[in-house]
Amino acid sequence: MALPVSDVERFEASRPRLEAIAYRLLGSASEAEDAVQETYLRWQAADVARVEVPEAWLTKVLTNLCLNQLTSARARRETYVGQWLPEPLLAGDPMLGPADTAEQRESVSFAVLTLLERLTPGERAVYVLREAFGYPHREIAAILDLTEAASQQVFHRAKRHVAEGRTRTEVDGAAARRVVEEFLAAATSGRTEPLVRLLTADAVSIGDGGGKVPARTKAFEGARAVATFMRGLFKPGTAKRALAGGTVAVHVDTANGDPAVVAVVDGRVIGVMCLEVTPEGIAGFRNQVNPDKLERATRRWAAADHGEPLFHAF
Repeated sequence: MALPVSDVERFEASRPRLEAIAYRLLGSASEAEDAVQETYLRWQAADVARVEVPEAWLTKVLTNLCLNQLTSARARRETYVGQWLPEPLLAGDPMLGPADTAEQRESVSFAVLTLLERLTPGERAVYVLREAFGYPHREIAAILDLTEAASQQVFHRAKRHVAEGRTRTEVDGAAARRVVEEFLAAATSGRTEPLVRLLTADAVSIGDGGGKVPARTKAFEGARAVATFMRGLFKPGTAKRALAGGTVAVHVDTANGDPAVVAVVDGRVIGVMCLEVTPEGIAGFRNQVNPDKLERATRRWAAADHGEPLFHAF
């Protein structure tokens, strides 16, 4: 049975928030869209007239769908080829959700989304609902069928786990962009030392090719190892050009709120490199090159004018 227009509009008004929650829970835009669509089907089948607080009802349904998805995703990721990284969202994507506070901005960063993989599904749900969306523990408890005290305990445990893996601070956006441009200049210089000077001593580089694009299965660790890899990555070569499918336009942009290098060939995004920039230098590179995780980025890229690339590679 079709829903009345008012009920459809009520759901559509909640869709951006639901998608933003689902993305943070799942780390995948396509899976987040599927979860929100399934929530709509549940809404369509429900006796909506008896739903006292639609927002709470929709959030509960969506969150539990995502918890089920996370449980199965863990099993899939055990057989995933190489490193698993989230699907990047480019600047302006509505799925990024609220970004008014430092906590909200950080909750959708690549670094934190990767750290959230360490949490149990329940810990991740409490962390996301509280940290990113400011839900009171009373409401989180109702969504997850917990006591309020249990929700508070889970949140503090989850926040501690995330903090243990992340001790970085926010850097001004303009300053971060300058660091990215300096990095690209150093990476294309053909020399290692200028790169080493831009990195923190414990810098890491992780790549996700999903078994479809070549990517190292282990992270590069340490400034010199990362610098050597980056120097080789940006070194011109006919084989790289063939693998990329043509000349690569290199842009500086943002993804998940982080400064990013976006590689584009004929309008198709073939790679997004998110940089974790700190006052001490660049602490991390998270490189998404799995084409399955770049489809939304390509659609978003095509919808806006990004100007001339910083340079063309290969």
